[in-house]
Amino acid sequence: MSNIYESAATTLGLFNSPCLTKVELRVACKGISDRDALSKPDPCVVLKMQSHGQWFEVDRSEVIRSSISPVFSKVFTVDYYFEEVQRLRFELHDISNNHNGLKEADFLGAMECTLGQIVSQRKLSKALLKHGNTAGKSSITVTAEELSGNDDYVELAFSAKKLDDKDFFSKSDPFLEIFRVNDDGTLSLVHRTETIMNNLNPVWKSFKVSLNTLCSGDQERELKSIVWDWDSNGKHDFIGEFQTTFKEMKLAMEGKQMQWECINPKYQVKKKNYRNSGVVMLTQCKIIKMHSFLDYIMGGCQIQFTVAIDFTASNGDPRNSCSLHYIHPYQPNEYLKALVAVGEICQDYDSDKMFPAFGFGAQIPPDFKVSHDFAVNFDEDNPECAGIQGVVEAYQNCLPKIQLYGPTNIAPIIQKVANAASEEMHTKEAMEYFILLILTDGVITDMADTREAIVHASHLPMSVIIVGVGNADFSDMQMLDGDDGILRSPKGEPVLRDIVQFVPFHNFKHASPAALAKSVLAEVPNQVVDYYNSKGIKPKCLSDFESTRAFSP
Repeated sequence: MSNIYESAATTLGLFNSPCLTKVELRVACKGISDRDALSKPDPCVVLKMQSHGQWFEVDRSEVIRSSISPVFSKVFTVDYYFEEVQRLRFELHDISNNHNGLKEADFLGAMECTLGQIVSQRKLSKALLKHGNTAGKSSITVTAEELSGNDDYVELAFSAKKLDDKDFFSKSDPFLEIFRVNDDGTLSLVHRTETIMNNLNPVWKSFKVSLNTLCSGDQERELKSIVWDWDSNGKHDFIGEFQTTFKEMKLAMEGKQMQWECINPKYQVKKKNYRNSGVVMLTQCKIIKMHSFLDYIMGGCQIQFTVAIDFTASNGDPRNSCSLHYIHPYQPNEYLKALVAVGEICQDYDSDKMFPAFGFGAQIPPDFKVSHDFAVNFDEDNPECAGIQGVVEAYQNCLPKIQLYGPTNIAPIIQKVANAASEEMHTKEAMEYFILLILTDGVITDMADTREAIVHASHLPMSVIIVGVGNADFSDMQMLDGDDGILRSPKGEPVLRDIVQFVPFHNFKHASPAALAKSVLAEVPNQVVDYYNSKGIKPKCLSDFESTRAFSP
């Protein structure tokens, strides 16, 4: 076990350049310019990080409707490396009501800085710039906080009854905000619930939050909660507030009914018989132990790595030196470069080093019908190749035997890997996690089926990495990240968790293979952890693992 772990850890540089710490970033803006005189903007913040001169999206906040001074509840978590200059860019976009995509959005301004600047100042405020000029009087403030060693999460759910009615023609539209009271008396927004329309007895959805975010690991730290009546103009009406601590909330775990009177201090002073503006109940409180990626790997979880290669005609005739599939005697083509860069890291986490390799979009022997999930070694019963070198050899051997064709359909191969992942899911153990690497030269033609397949796969122990090879315009492939940062099936069903990473190879053409691998695999550890933690599946302990499976050297 230790040999595999050490070689994997060394490959990923875990020992050589450890991440010093994780940092949580919170964002607020002030004085955003109105889009027009009749409406306020609907702002959303997109966080980007620079790598090899390119900006890559890391994450984005929720959209806040009708606000010129939004405080975002989204917490951005980033790794902080002392020895690296980590350049960040915060972009503010006005997302129109009927569409959450950035393509239709108005750009409101951006701020660039380094993570080191934010960490050293703890709170960084700068003007938003638009095309090099200040965007009116608008500004952005980013607050940094180091994550403590406690990675545990808590799942909370609230409801309320008999809230004050603030609307004339209908009932209040309540939402709840929870704030942490900091040592200096300032408030940090921890969570903002959804709005329940026209209801004085709302039941809000449960949510998960880290104990660090909730109370900085201090269970006696004061928490302030405010109930608001939502208004479309952004001027929400105050219903009431209450104070508590996480220590008090935890009493709900012992079966005690925890509830708080929601108080409006003005009514308390003015009204003689005032009791409260409603009661808020804690309906769920559950501590979730968070395990790390290495906990699962050291507990014997294997990464099952599968490769799918695009053999459509748009790649060009492999015998022609201009083809993306041309086999040069001394220079590997882009398909091979991407395959080796990603595969060599993944193979360290797989004990048998046997990798299934599939092709799609080609006419294959003997009857030369188009297939979208054929074994590259032409052995449908056993498509596995011995090591990454075995995949390379099978790829090179298959090229002269097939006829490149089309179209570019990748849903069948996603479904094939999903079937294997589905069998693993039913074991309810953390033993196999599937990574599908798809190498393609163009925009896929079965986008609707692919979205459906990815939404289904998001419920399974698998991730999908897509590397765009060649110089095609891959902008439409960003659709796989979803319009609002959430990919949806054609029927509108959202992915359960983000499992797709798309990277155009040309961004890394002049970078080292390690840079490409780092970019496409950076999200995998979190995806593994998110899947098993969300299912409540703990890592197997080392002794259990060693007794059930032997490692090959």
